[in-house]
Formats: sequence, structure tokens, C-alpha cells
Amino acid sequence: MNALSNNIGAPDITAQSIITATPNQVSSTLGEEAAILDPEQGEYYGLDEVGALIWNTIQQPATVAAICAVVMAEYDVEPAECEADVIALVSELHNAGLVEVK
Repeated sequence: MNALSNNIGAPDITAQSIITATPNQVSSTLGEEAAILDPEQGEYYGLDEVGALIWNTIQQPATVAAICAVVMAEYDVEPAECEADVIALVSELHNAGLVEVK
């Protein structure tokens, strides 16, 4: 399993950025977690239950603010912390080539 880490090359991501999962990967929900396979790179990624919720949300274009609304509806988290955590995950997913940021 490949750990997602490093923000090199990530665009500036704000609450208004639109995030969409790229079509070139295969993903599956496993219980409350998600597994993503990038067949072009042969890389596998695992997401915990919060990451899986975010992943499922971005199967259609969604702003960071909309993603945070979904997360905050499910979990007790402050808006600023949620936004920072969502941006961090989106940056990692972008660096791995798994999402588009507009």
C-alpha cells in the first residue's frame, strides 16, 4: 500500500475549489473504508472512513466547502479544522493523480 504524502505540485486549494475524482482509477468501498487502484501507475491507496466519505462525495464535482458540509453532518468537527483536513487530503490525492482541482 502506498502512503499518500507530500504537497509538491498541488495547486492552491480553497473552500471554493472544485474537486472531482479522476476517471482513470478503480475504487471500492470496503466496510467504512475505501480502496483506490491506479492501474496506470500500479499503485494502491487506502482511505479511512472519513477519507472514504470524502472520496464518495467527490465522485461528482464538489467544492471543498460542500465536502466539509457533508463531513460536518456526519462528524463532530469544527469548520476550520474540517476545511484544513479536507484540503490536506485533497492535496495528497491530487499529488497522486487521483483528483482534479479547479
